[in-house]
Amino acid sequence: MGPHPAVAAIRLAVRRVLHDILTDHGSTTEDPGHTRRAPEDAPAERPPSPLVLVACSGGADSMALASALAFEAPRLGMRAGGVTVDHGLQAGSDLRAEEVVLRLRGLGLDPAESVAVRVGREGGPEAAARDARYAALDAAAERHGAAAVLLGHTRDDQAETVLLGLARGSGIRSLSGMAAVSGAGGRYRRPFLHIDRQTARKACMVQSLPVWDDPHNADPAYTRSRLRHEGLPALEKALGKGVVEALARTAQLSRDDADALDAWAGQAEASVRDAAGLLECAKLYALPPAVRRRILRRAAIEAGAPAGSLFARHIEEVDRLITGWRGQKAINLPGKVVAQRQGGRLVIRQG
Repeated sequence: MGPHPAVAAIRLAVRRVLHDILTDHGSTTEDPGHTRRAPEDAPAERPPSPLVLVACSGGADSMALASALAFEAPRLGMRAGGVTVDHGLQAGSDLRAEEVVLRLRGLGLDPAESVAVRVGREGGPEAAARDARYAALDAAAERHGAAAVLLGHTRDDQAETVLLGLARGSGIRSLSGMAAVSGAGGRYRRPFLHIDRQTARKACMVQSLPVWDDPHNADPAYTRSRLRHEGLPALEKALGKGVVEALARTAQLSRDDADALDAWAGQAEASVRDAAGLLECAKLYALPPAVRRRILRRAAIEAGAPAGSLFARHIEEVDRLITGWRGQKAINLPGKVVAQRQGGRLVIRQG
């Protein structure tokens, strides 16, 4: 008798991602018991098998992911470890983090460690915690030489991310949600973007895996929490079941479109610069708005504008220097960057 359908689903999702990681790192899998004869000039020692870490909070999604990684990795000749991040935002968070480490070790994950971080205030509590968490995960991956870090974001998380992007009104890239592969060198992998949250929780239950429900996830002070417990249920009540699946599908379609437009903008950028590298307004004007604004955004970031502080309204103002020129003054952008039109050229630089 095979595993419970929920367990089978999470294991299959992880297995596919591990195969991708092996392919990306030039490794191959072998049938158990099959011995491959090394060439005579090959070194005596084989390189260590790739290490994959799981980021685990102790919640149902990440515990299901940890269990699936612990099951699948050895079968593919890979090593598996885990990291939990202690944000220090709740009383006893250090003890809870140590409990998670013990659970990870109980699954056979090695290394398994807790990393404490200090959460700042920039961008709000949710963004600050996220920045601190990813910085800690990056450091852990570097420290252990990990090939990848698995994240437990589900289809429900993707739907919430799409709605948050829609509320910000910041364009199709925000609607594309979270990528299945992201980070430097494709470090972060999200196997569960096509699996719903309930499946992950069911997988934990049938495997008798203890889970911790973060009270912040139910705290109405946090935007995502309000969306999860009030916004999405209201949408499902008004529009019927299937809203989460539709939003996740929208994310993938939007990502495909955004990737295509980014590639178009990258190819077109060289053609709208003069010999000195300045952007020519007439040539920019001839481009479709979606392509032109991508070029303007990239130019602003290259000049020193922080990407996280550069919003659609900033780019729209710069775009008016191209499409609605009436002798406007320079546009001030984040990072003390200034955009101005001079003699048919658009100059974007630090002021």
